[in-house]
Amino acid sequence: MLCYAIIAEDAPDTLAARRSARPAHLERLQALRTEGRLLLAGPHPALDCEDPGDAGFTGSLIVACFDSLEAAREWAATDPYVAAGVYASVSVKPLRKVLP
Repeated sequence: MLCYAIIAEDAPDTLAARRSARPAHLERLQALRTEGRLLLAGPHPALDCEDPGDAGFTGSLIVACFDSLEAAREWAATDPYVAAGVYASVSVKPLRKVLP
């Protein structure tokens, strides 16, 4: 199984949609974690702080393992944030994990 970086950029003014879709988004990430395939995941705050409040987020990064690049792309394409219009773009790139 190979690792992939899923790099998403948020569309403007989608904080409400992000908040609404978050439980379903986290549920999918938790499933990857339970399967031992999630290396890390998190949003990019719009401000340089832990909680940007109403400034929201500019995107997300997920690093996880999948059987193939196509499988990673399919997983990313079905994310609840995609369905809710939160993400303006999503790219999936192979990642060679070196450290830790």
